[in-house]
Amino acid sequence: MDNKVVHTTDIKTLVKNNIRNYSMFIMLVLIMLIFAPLTNGNNWNPRNFTNIFFQYSYVLILATGMVMVIIVRGIDLSVGSVCAFVGALSAMLYNTGVGMPVTLLAAIVMGAAIGAFQGTWVAYAKVPAFIVTLAGMLLFRGLTYIVTKVNPVSLKDNGYALLSTGIVDEILNVKKIGPYFPMAFIVAFVLLVVFFYAEFAGRKKKIAHEFVVAPLPLFIVKLVLVSLLILGLADRFARFRGLPVVALVLGVTVFAFHFILNNTVLGRYIYAVGGNPRSAKLSGINSELVTFIVFCFMGGLAGLAAVVSTGYMNSALPQAGNLFELDAIAACYIGGVSAGGGVGSVIGVIVGGLVMSAINNGMSLMNLGTHYQYVVKALILLLAVYYDIYTRRKSGLG
Repeated sequence: MDNKVVHTTDIKTLVKNNIRNYSMFIMLVLIMLIFAPLTNGNNWNPRNFTNIFFQYSYVLILATGMVMVIIVRGIDLSVGSVCAFVGALSAMLYNTGVGMPVTLLAAIVMGAAIGAFQGTWVAYAKVPAFIVTLAGMLLFRGLTYIVTKVNPVSLKDNGYALLSTGIVDEILNVKKIGPYFPMAFIVAFVLLVVFFYAEFAGRKKKIAHEFVVAPLPLFIVKLVLVSLLILGLADRFARFRGLPVVALVLGVTVFAFHFILNNTVLGRYIYAVGGNPRSAKLSGINSELVTFIVFCFMGGLAGLAAVVSTGYMNSALPQAGNLFELDAIAACYIGGVSAGGGVGSVIGVIVGGLVMSAINNGMSLMNLGTHYQYVVKALILLLAVYYDIYTRRKSGLG
């Protein structure tokens, strides 16, 4: 009988190797606890959890794409302007009566086409991403003003906004069971089944190849904590109106790109190109194509975020998307993405985005002005990048 040796690591080494990810989860919990007395507990209110997803989901969608761009040592300053431009065009298209599914698909395709345009300049023309996307920021802002004639584009009905502010239970006409609307728990259960299967399958595969894995008790603790997080969020949704459609859309998006980065050849190529572009090229990786694909992904997600943000505002505003790119970039760096490229995860970035959202939401509940939020965002971003540089230096990576 062929018995595989299970190589495990101790708690100290495990924490040291994952301190960046752990610290973000700890920070998120601390922020929620700190704001609880300052907001009279309103930040834990079920209605507030739903409102956070309504108000900040576009940041999390954009951050999901931005993490890949930063991993390959790029940047995209144009996503705010792209959201405004695609949002305006998609609103006009929806008003012709084509329906929401066609409008959503068209928005994603338009965004991907814009990403392909910018990706061509970055990957093949070798123009720095900063310059290309800075030009894109100005270009698509100007085009937005042209197509809208500097006037808001109103939506003909509420169908467009269902993606942004709709509730799955209400759309499906699912009745309340006791104090709960059930769809959030149903989706949470499906997520947990998929998560448990992926974790156990991944652990089994690592053991089969004699890779180091966490001790079984720590592995179980991780599963329990994630389960409590998912069920806790489901409880908040279920106690108010039910599962927000945008939370479901965000969950599918996060799962898809987390899978791409961690379980596909393309994902490994993305990390390789970001870690050492020259070595990746010498290894036979088509780094230009990888960079091009990453910008296409970013563009497509910007198209999706455009629909979400436009639906939340219930109109396409010429000035929409202002500072969206900075929110997404901040979420990435706070979520553990390295400024030097090659390091980052979708899950970490989502937690980073939730940290920013929790801070913004807490300050709003305290009736603090937007100017205070800018100051706090700036300080957090500086500290996050410094923390990245410090940890890389300590580990000998920078």
